[in-house]
Amino acid sequence: MSKQWLEAIGRPVRVAPMRTEHAEQVLAIHRLGIDEGDATFETQTPTWEAFDAAKLPDHRLVALDTDGRVLGWTAVVPVSDRCAYAGVVEHSVYVHPAARHRGVGSALLDALLASTEAAGIWTVQSGVFPENTASLALHRRAGFRVVGTRERIGRHHGRWRDVVLVERRSPRVQ
Repeated sequence: MSKQWLEAIGRPVRVAPMRTEHAEQVLAIHRLGIDEGDATFETQTPTWEAFDAAKLPDHRLVALDTDGRVLGWTAVVPVSDRCAYAGVVEHSVYVHPAARHRGVGSALLDALLASTEAAGIWTVQSGVFPENTASLALHRRAGFRVVGTRERIGRHHGRWRDVVLVERRSPRVQ
């Protein structure tokens, strides 16, 4: 990565590849997102084995403080196994509540987009609950556009939820 260190939350933060040693902290941050209720349809934290098997290994990143603590993470999954969609992935980005609104999410998305573009991926997409306005703003700043709203796409805690589909098409990968 070109910018290995950046200033966020008042001290240096490094974006690095996600490793097994980060598992406990990554899953804890995921759990916090689940508990808040507007980050995911998931209601249970996956095991590290399930998480590790589902995410593409070359595009899993963590933001670390100088003490090696995970402040946030991002990862992708393929949207389809059909060859026509080989360059399309769906991503997740989670930031620890104590590290939000301080550049960690932007650093993670910037690094993810650099990683996916280098691999020839032309579209990165995600589904965001409309109530998650901070995530929608983060994605907008990173160059994502709203494709549309998928109304009542799934039930979450007994109620139907909409999802805003956002995507970023690479200007470099054609």
